[in-house]
Amino acid sequence: MTKCDVLVVGAGILGLSAAYHIKNKNPKLNVLVVDKLGAAGQGSTAKSAAAFRCLFYSRTNFALADSSVEFYKYAQNDLGYDLKLRWAGYLWLFDDNGYKKMLPVLKDLANKGFEYKEYDGSDLAKKLDMQTDFTGDEEAQMMGLGNVYKGILIPKAGFIDVDSLVKFYESEFLKLGGKIQYNTEVTELIVEPRQPLGMPGEPYFWQDAIVTGAKTNKGLIRAEKTIVAAGAWSPLLLDQLGIDCFIKAKKRQVFSVKANTEALRKLLFTNEFTNAGCLPFTIFPKPSAYIRPNPEEGAFWLAYADEFPRAFKIEDNPEPEENYYQYGLYQVTVKYFPQFSGCQPFSAFAGLYEINTIDGQPLVFEENGVMVVGGASGSGIMKADAIGRIVAALYSGEEYALLYDDRKFKVSDLGLKHRNVELEKLVI
Repeated sequence: MTKCDVLVVGAGILGLSAAYHIKNKNPKLNVLVVDKLGAAGQGSTAKSAAAFRCLFYSRTNFALADSSVEFYKYAQNDLGYDLKLRWAGYLWLFDDNGYKKMLPVLKDLANKGFEYKEYDGSDLAKKLDMQTDFTGDEEAQMMGLGNVYKGILIPKAGFIDVDSLVKFYESEFLKLGGKIQYNTEVTELIVEPRQPLGMPGEPYFWQDAIVTGAKTNKGLIRAEKTIVAAGAWSPLLLDQLGIDCFIKAKKRQVFSVKANTEALRKLLFTNEFTNAGCLPFTIFPKPSAYIRPNPEEGAFWLAYADEFPRAFKIEDNPEPEENYYQYGLYQVTVKYFPQFSGCQPFSAFAGLYEINTIDGQPLVFEENGVMVVGGASGSGIMKADAIGRIVAALYSGEEYALLYDDRKFKVSDLGLKHRNVELEKLVI
């Protein structure tokens, strides 16, 4: 049997960030991270599109994302960790109606000092050799595609290398004396009475009970505090105890297409928008599929986060669907960017979003001695550092977490009992 002060279940980006910040605040604690896979960040973290933006309408989203990205910049520029940050920006394309709906939000953000740049559809057509007007295109109209009326460039945005970020938190945690145990699958959490009486079958409903560790395929682990950060798999452990974490899994797919023609290379390595040397992360107006450039690979990642009727479903090894590209992503992409005509993916991968079904914002709360962190709903990478600091503050019983650059964030705002998050109006 293993004993520790803190047991973190899950070595994805949220689990590692939480473990690192707890250990950093409490150097004498014995903190153990376990994961069923053989290395850090090999679950849904590894399947991320690895994009980030710092322009949000809600205070919650801005604080979590901006402080995290600023910390990543500090880790790269001052601590010397190459996280491969590339400030390529986000290019968000709107049709006429979408732009009209978003314009008041954009003006409000501009009045608050947030920066963005606006492009006309005709300008984008020239800069990107793209199709922006589907007038007379019966096929495009049948598909419900939106004309590109405007484009909004968000400059404080871009890409990060997920593997490098995971290794940063892993190495820093280990330097502090933290421990990680891979190939260790938690099968259930241990629940015991605070004051055991030695009776068979404890705890009974009239006893005050708490989580005291976990059962794994490698034996029992006893912990003073257990933190579940198992991503989309968290409900499998928490449902057994009647704890609702409001997390459901939904598959997301990414298809990689090589820039193997002059027209595609011109699009991939455009310098029209930023100094990053590549196309920004580009979101179509309707449907909001996206192109995520991968210049290191000389390729584009194509994806779309479908909702209805995509099932909530936990899959240990989610697989990309060929028809999803052939009759979905390809058909949409080639309409906006004819350069992709005839392109087939050379690789593809699929992962799981851990969607918070309440409001799509991260969850950090404690119930009956177990702490829960998750529900990042596809934005775990860009918010991970802030979330880790909030978990550490909750562990220490602090009312406020101190985010990077000394920003204060009320811990209970991400909890359940006193949750206080604003709905995001700048939804991508």
